Order: sequence, then C-alpha cells, then structure tokens
Amino acid sequence: MKKIILLGTLCAMLVSGPAGAAAVEGKAPPGAKSDLISGKVIETMSSGGYTYVYVDTGAKKAWAAAPVFTVKVGDSVVVADAMSMANYRSKTLNRTFDVVYFSGNVTVNGKPTGGAAQPGALPAGHPPTASSGLPAGHPPTAGAAAAAAPNLTGIKRAENGQTVAEIITGSAKFAGKPIALRGRVVKFNGGIMGKNWLHIRDGSGAEGTNDLTVTTAAGAKVGDLVLVTGVLATNRNFGSGYSYPLIVEDAKVVVE
Repeated sequence: MKKIILLGTLCAMLVSGPAGAAAVEGKAPPGAKSDLISGKVIETMSSGGYTYVYVDTGAKKAWAAAPVFTVKVGDSVVVADAMSMANYRSKTLNRTFDVVYFSGNVTVNGKPTGGAAQPGALPAGHPPTASSGLPAGHPPTAGAAAAAAPNLTGIKRAENGQTVAEIITGSAKFAGKPIALRGRVVKFNGGIMGKNWLHIRDGSGAEGTNDLTVTTAAGAKVGDLVLVTGVLATNRNFGSGYSYPLIVEDAKVVVE
C-alpha cells in the first residue's frame, strides 16, 4: 500500500512540474513530456514555419505542432516525444492556444513527416530542450533520427585560442575571461529567448568535455566551421531548471 501511494505521489509531481511555473511567450518553461498523441486530424493550419494539427484521440482533443509537414483533415497522425507549452501565443496566427504539444517526431498515415528531419526544432520563445543539448536528465522532445555527425577531423586551433576540452577542463582558469575557439556547429536552435543557441565541438575531449554551448546573434547551421570569440561564463541559470556550468554568451561567431 505504501508503494502505491509513493508511486502516485511521484507521478503527480512529474505531471505538475515546478510549482507556480507560468508559460508566457518568450518565457515559457517546458511542460512535462507528453504521452503519444494519436488520432484523426479535425483541423489543421500552417504558419511561422510550423504545421498545427487539432487531433481527436477519442478520449480528448489536443493541439500539436511540428516543423511544416503535409497533412489534411481526416488523416491519422501520431505525435511522439512532445513537450507542452501552456497558454502559447502564436503571433503569426494571432491566436492563443490553451496548450500546444510541440514535437519533431510526427507520422501521418503511418509515414514519417518532413518535420521529423529537424530534430530539436521549437518555436521562438521556447527554452531549448535536451534534444538541443540542454541539461542532462531533461526529457528529450524530438525523437527523430539525428543527422549525420559533422566531420571533426583536421580542425586547426584558433590563433591564441583554446580547444573545447581545454576550456572545459580549465574552466577555473578561463572563467570570466575571453576565449577563442574554432570548431564545428553540431547542434543549432535559432530564435530562442532572443538568441541563437549553438553547440560547438572540435574533436578534442571525451564525453563531458567535448561540447561547449554558445549563444550568439549570428547565424550558422549544423556542419559550419566557425570561429567563436567571447567570454566564458560559469553557473548560469536561466530559470525553469535550465542551468549551465559553462557557456559562452553573446559570442561573436564567424562562419569560415
């Protein structure tokens, strides 16, 4: 009996999320990972790079969205690995949704959609997810297969710069100081909290010391070789459980 009560309490905590968390555009904390949303499409629209589907699961009706894909009313869809955003305001649709489940893993009539080719894609204002390289232990959102890993061989050290591994292992030395780094973009999320979020690797280090998070106003794409300059920050907390032991914020990023 005690085990049952404990399990129920744990489930309630996982579903409810942080107490008092509010989801508003630009500062929307991620909701709990959803179950599969599966059923018939009863309404659909595309705007702002996303396709929205209103799905009748038989037990409830729910809005879900993913990077633009082809779908029509009456199609059967399965939305997996979604994250909820409550009170989501779409500026392009001029509409507020009670809840929208955003995902990069959608099938239509049993076939994967084009949106699944964009793992980690989320609307502007949504904090990055574990799929985009955020805190370990955060539930993933995009279940789509990742693209082929960029080639990290032959990357030359930046002039008077550091490698990813040197920065991470020497964080006490470099904290609060300028760093220079050449590497490839292995993950990218654009327009999140007013910034572009990049993960940079250069082939140095092992798991845990081979990936550095960078925010910037500059554009880039996965696979780009970039020169990053900026100041290394430590223990940055963006709220809603999103904290980084190391990050280079507002960096200058030049695609080479």
